[in-house]
Amino acid sequence: MNASYEIHELKTGYFHFLNYGYVIVDLATRYAAIVDPAWEIRKYTDLLKSLNVEVTAILLTHSHEDHVNLVPPLLNLYQPRIYMSEIEMDYYHYQSPNLTGFKHLDRIRIGNTVIECLVTPGHTAGSTCYLLADSMFSGDTVFTEGCGICNCPGGSPSDMYESIQMIKSYVPDNVKVYPGHSFGKSTGHTLGSLKEDNIYFQIYKKNHFVDFRMRANQKNIFSFK
Repeated sequence: MNASYEIHELKTGYFHFLNYGYVIVDLATRYAAIVDPAWEIRKYTDLLKSLNVEVTAILLTHSHEDHVNLVPPLLNLYQPRIYMSEIEMDYYHYQSPNLTGFKHLDRIRIGNTVIECLVTPGHTAGSTCYLLADSMFSGDTVFTEGCGICNCPGGSPSDMYESIQMIKSYVPDNVKVYPGHSFGKSTGHTLGSLKEDNIYFQIYKKNHFVDFRMRANQKNIFSFK
């Protein structure tokens, strides 16, 4: 773990949806950022109280309901800044008080912790991964076991291919990946291990990637664990 921050993971659920949200705590200031809060607010408020932190930001990887539905109550409680890519905001007309848009490679600072915004379209038009010194929060762009579906409005398998190529070339292999969902494997695997084990990192031609990502009769695409 990087010495400037710590990560706390929360697993929350609603019917068949099981989500992973995260709290990033800057150790020097005790400022905190929440990544993709959803479903069970008590888990968040209890954790935040136990950590004795000041919530200054909510980082949204994309605008799907299972990643944003706790924004209003958390905003009322803590009044943080809400961050989302400008592309995502504009394409889906996402609105919230305290909302701030960003572009690819913009940076957000939580105390002494620097967070780089990697805009990674594919699952949605403006999906984002948040890159820290040795961690990346990937939402529904990259899972330990695969990548996000690309048939939602604004999604694109071609864009997903380009986003994964960018991640492969830009993000160091030692960075641990924290996705929005799991299909059975734990969070926090390194990008280097995903390159070895995740099939979407091993397809090097865009047309092959698109054909495979959009193949018919895919099963268990929402079998979250």
